[in-house]
Amino acid sequence: MSGLKMPEANRDVLSRRAEIVSALRAIVPGEGVIDARTEMRAYETDALTAYRQMPLVVVLPETVEQVSRVLRYCFDNGIKVVPRGAGTSLSGGALPLEDGVLLSMMKFNRVLDIDYSNRAVVTQPGVTNLGITRAVEHEGFYYAPDPSSQIACSIGGNIAENSGGVHSLKYGLTTNNVLGLEMVLITGEVIRLGGKHLDAEGYDMLALMTGSEGLLAVVTEVTVRILQKPETARAVLVGFATSESAGRCVAEIIGAGIIPAGMEMMDRPAIHAAEDFVHAGYPLDAEALLIVELDGPEAEVDHLLGEVAAIARRNGCTSSRTSTSEAERATFWAGRKAAFPAVGRISPDYLCMDGTIPRKALPEVLSRMQDLSKKHGLRVANVFHAGDGNLHPLILYDANKLGELDAAEAFGADILRLCVHVGGVLTGEHGVGVEKRDLMGEMFNEIDLAHQMRVKCAFDDRQLLNPGKVFPELHRCAELGRMHVHAGALPFPDIPRF
Repeated sequence: MSGLKMPEANRDVLSRRAEIVSALRAIVPGEGVIDARTEMRAYETDALTAYRQMPLVVVLPETVEQVSRVLRYCFDNGIKVVPRGAGTSLSGGALPLEDGVLLSMMKFNRVLDIDYSNRAVVTQPGVTNLGITRAVEHEGFYYAPDPSSQIACSIGGNIAENSGGVHSLKYGLTTNNVLGLEMVLITGEVIRLGGKHLDAEGYDMLALMTGSEGLLAVVTEVTVRILQKPETARAVLVGFATSESAGRCVAEIIGAGIIPAGMEMMDRPAIHAAEDFVHAGYPLDAEALLIVELDGPEAEVDHLLGEVAAIARRNGCTSSRTSTSEAERATFWAGRKAAFPAVGRISPDYLCMDGTIPRKALPEVLSRMQDLSKKHGLRVANVFHAGDGNLHPLILYDANKLGELDAAEAFGADILRLCVHVGGVLTGEHGVGVEKRDLMGEMFNEIDLAHQMRVKCAFDDRQLLNPGKVFPELHRCAELGRMHVHAGALPFPDIPRF
């Protein structure tokens, strides 16, 4: 797995594999346990395909009781567990462990309750993001967070990574749209947080769980907020001669107090790849493209479209086209949502980064990213949530060419360091996983990391749930504070930390 270090495999657990598989089959009978290597191959990686590792065994429970019993068995026997949803994680969050059970939640795939009066849906974690909207759209409702992978990604995975999407600028990330959870601790205990009510007393444990990347518990049920579809929604494509001028336009739109339902940006390589793939009518002469959507009452939308057009002209836009029908608006977004797979047409491999920056830093960061592209000798295509500063640079490389994966990882690390340097953060919605794990010291000092680890220890003091993710070093809970991180660097960096 390249130079990535993961926790050392427990040889005792490996030697007991047959016994463990047999015990798990007793808990999850039938086809709920997969132990043949050829059949487990589908689970060796997630969407961060640069890293692969075969699990000890794959378990697909169907009931909360089975999840509880599996986790309790693993707890009693010191066996690591990696929870997995649809496997669309772009940060390696579902990367298996050689000595760990991979717990797939994709048989939890039913919508349990639709409550229009409370504008809430209760669903199992294996239901897809888009599946929730499909279940309620006939009544004029929808689920707002819409990652580009929404046709495939599961709501449980959205909880784990606090996923966003093109409409998160106005309607928020997953954390802003989740009302309640049922989850199982590593000890097998089943607990509930929140519900259909708007808010809960006490500590906000619901927010703590959202974005916890499978390190604290396994989600078995989710209650989400649904919204009524707006009266009017229109999108405008605005082309620019430079990415910097497009970035300035983004900052000015937000600075004017306009909050679009979505505001996305693509640079020239991404524009051409998406247009060849979807034929959405994107301006191929533009160096940068903004897709700005306004929604609400028709009069308000018409007024705001005029305001956005004026701001775009002040920032030197070269073209502008507004949707005239719902079908045309959907086509505009189809190109953006297909941009990631479309880039596969121009490069055999790519790394999708996920840093977030202050909007005012967009022009500077886009310019410096081109300098980094020259430094590392690799192309980059930019597709990102411009309105909230969530960048998704796609670093193009060929894994079959010696050294290109290493160069791509170094390029990505430099981009994330740049994001932190200008006042941003390492991740906006993809999570830390293994991809950004060793960069956590760039953003957090030793005290920060120790306190985050204490939260992990409160839920999982044996560190059996998804170890090797998020934290740059994994030490026993009793040893907290003994590891010193200075200026983002660990002492003796050549020593494996696991």
